[in-house]
Amino acid sequence: MIGYWITTKEKTGDVVPTFRKNWKIDTEVCKAVAKISALGVYEAHINGKRISNYVLAPGWTAYQKRLQYQSYDITSMLREENEIEVVVGKGWMRSPMPGFIDNEQKDNRQKKPVGLIAEICIEFRDGSKKVISTDTSWDYSESPIRFSEIYDGEYYDATYHAKAWTPCVLLDWSKEILIPQEGEEILEKEEVAVKEIIITPKKEVVLDFGQVITGYVKFNVRAKKGDIVEYIHGEILDNEGNFYNDNYRNAKAEIKYVCREGYQNYKPHLTFFGFRYIKIINFPEKINKENFNATVVYSDIQQTGFIESGNELVNRLISNIFWGQKGNFLDVPTDCPQRDERLGWTGDAAVFVKAASYNYDVERFFGKWLRDLACEQYDNGGIPDVVPDYFLNGKSSSVWGDAAVICPWQIYITYGNIEILKTQFESMKGWISFITEMTTTQYLWTGGSHYGDWLAIDAPEGSRTGATRKDFIASAFYYSSTNIFVKAGKILGYDMKEYEDLASNIRKRFIEKYSTYTTQTEYVLAAYFKLCEEPQKVADELAGIIRTVGCVNQTGFVGTPFILHVLSRYGYQELAYTLLLREEYPSWLYSVKKGATTVWEHWDGIKEDGSLWDKKMNSFNHYAYGSIIDWMYEEALGIKPCEENPGFTKLFIAPKPDKRLKWMGGGINTSHGKVRVKWTFKGNEIRYNIITPVPAIISINGKETQVDSGSYIFWGKAY
Repeated sequence: MIGYWITTKEKTGDVVPTFRKNWKIDTEVCKAVAKISALGVYEAHINGKRISNYVLAPGWTAYQKRLQYQSYDITSMLREENEIEVVVGKGWMRSPMPGFIDNEQKDNRQKKPVGLIAEICIEFRDGSKKVISTDTSWDYSESPIRFSEIYDGEYYDATYHAKAWTPCVLLDWSKEILIPQEGEEILEKEEVAVKEIIITPKKEVVLDFGQVITGYVKFNVRAKKGDIVEYIHGEILDNEGNFYNDNYRNAKAEIKYVCREGYQNYKPHLTFFGFRYIKIINFPEKINKENFNATVVYSDIQQTGFIESGNELVNRLISNIFWGQKGNFLDVPTDCPQRDERLGWTGDAAVFVKAASYNYDVERFFGKWLRDLACEQYDNGGIPDVVPDYFLNGKSSSVWGDAAVICPWQIYITYGNIEILKTQFESMKGWISFITEMTTTQYLWTGGSHYGDWLAIDAPEGSRTGATRKDFIASAFYYSSTNIFVKAGKILGYDMKEYEDLASNIRKRFIEKYSTYTTQTEYVLAAYFKLCEEPQKVADELAGIIRTVGCVNQTGFVGTPFILHVLSRYGYQELAYTLLLREEYPSWLYSVKKGATTVWEHWDGIKEDGSLWDKKMNSFNHYAYGSIIDWMYEEALGIKPCEENPGFTKLFIAPKPDKRLKWMGGGINTSHGKVRVKWTFKGNEIRYNIITPVPAIISINGKETQVDSGSYIFWGKAY
């Protein structure tokens, strides 16, 4: 861009400034394009109309090195006399986030200046051009948005009018960090009506939207000038039916609106919330459902997968997984959308990326985020726990850091585009080198600081890291990531002999070191990654342990994505379904029966007696355990992409039905067309309806049939 960075002459504090420029046109316009970016998040208007539906532009990147700008076609918006206004809020860049880091980091983030850069290029019919760019001819004023922040919400005064406009000053900020829009735009995607108006036991008025979402509430009201509308957000009601949001920690999640005279509408401009409920603190007239509507906001990812079954609880779980992904795919793959965190945790992305890529088209979404990951990678090859890196602590953990290898590989397998491997190859290599250099034991990963099997329930009450040995997990993923890196390098045509030998030595040393297993997750990882001499024997022992404890899954963030895959792969399909269909705690369906509409962070976020897990870390919209859905695609429906034929260019389809579900159907929209599988129990037989857009091998009851693209019906025995 040829424009300059501009800022306000005086600090505006919490008040969101409006930047403005006026100009005239006396020649017919052929084309006009506006390019805009900001330090913070912005909303732009030309001649009183929103320039775009993009919410929270310019999005969230590794701001010190990469800052997106957006290009908008504004040809139809121009008139003879024109005005552009841009409000710039704190956004992710200038907020004191996350809420639990030290005060010095918070202060440093808050001290960053507000900034705007823009240029408007106008081409006229006579061949001439005009460029209007940010400089000291622009001016600014305070806006009606008196406060706006990611965690705390927004305060809007509809009675406020700009009292004075002051010339802008230039800001010394790099333009070299500017990049064209890479990720999906963040948009208003869905609308949710009020389900119920509740008067709680505390006599508070609470609106229930019936679904945990990410976004904000729009409202309309007829009021007097100076009347107040005020409400706060929450995910659940407590055991007594009262509004609860203590789990938001320090995030106020509040809207305050000062009314002007008459009828008016409002929606937040520069923030978002995770919520199902809002508690009304002030409202100037009788509250009706029609006064409020919830707007669902997330990146513009398109749904590609779907699954249904004959079990309504399972269907609700599937719905919860989709809602959880939408709610946490807001420009970066966050852990949660509600409390004073909302960070791009690498571990959550690593365990969910396969499921995510089946549910939605996330190729562009992950491509942008992975470039930020590589950009934030430490000089020694380590990977931050969150991307963008808001901890700045230099720490790297197994599984979390392995996202550098796992995510690009899965995106390649799902979409078949080799560019993701080319772009991320050096980052992948850096991560493997980091482990190799940092470990205290050659060919294993020992030492370091790790999250372990996060939130597994096989450890004493209050433990967060589970009972699985951290070095066991770290070493298992050291092998897995090295193995993936070898495959990626070979696809790119590199000599990978050094890393093939490394993977072989890791496996050998692992088997020597870890000949026995102490937790479900240890059995799962040994069998899944084949880090044992007899994977079948390990799977047999795993099945026995699960049955011994009453067919209960005790795994956390690390073991859960793989446990059903291991059981299905080694002949324990019935037991895998038993875990899926379990309704008592702990299980996937436990939260469903407790009324969940998204996936919980904890197996027991709400305990059996109705009490709640520790409010310090109890999100009710966390997608990690939703990784079970990739097992539904690959094992229950049997849709398996082949590594040798990435991007679903060839399929192996081997459904594994269970009579307890009666039927299951679903599929994935691939770049080559729709693959669909449905199995239905018909007495002692099973009918399989299969549609494949590409050549496939279909396996029914162990019998394989090679087919071309087309629609097929098979019959099998119900055992």
